[in-house]
Amino acid sequence: MVYIVSWDDFVERSVQLFRNSPQNTRYVMKYRHSDGKLVLKVTDDKECLKFKTDQAQDAKKMEKLNNIFFTLMARGPETDIMEVTGKEQIAQPPKRGRGRKQ
Repeated sequence: MVYIVSWDDFVERSVQLFRNSPQNTRYVMKYRHSDGKLVLKVTDDKECLKFKTDQAQDAKKMEKLNNIFFTLMARGPETDIMEVTGKEQIAQPPKRGRGRKQ
């Protein structure tokens, strides 16, 4: 079992693994509070993908991966996941600052 360093590579390969064998694929999260490490594992008993992090900001990424897997499990492996990943979002107007009113 080799850890994948790139988050984007891990997500892409995990989704592909699920789409190839949706009945056998498992997704496991393991957090060790003493070490402050989060390990994500996706396996179908033939191939195992792992990602390890100790960054708190990666928790948001993990939440997006959960949403991707929930969508694929609920709607089927052929589902387009672009709406879940949010890569094609509509451009929002810039936020106004909290500065002095003029």
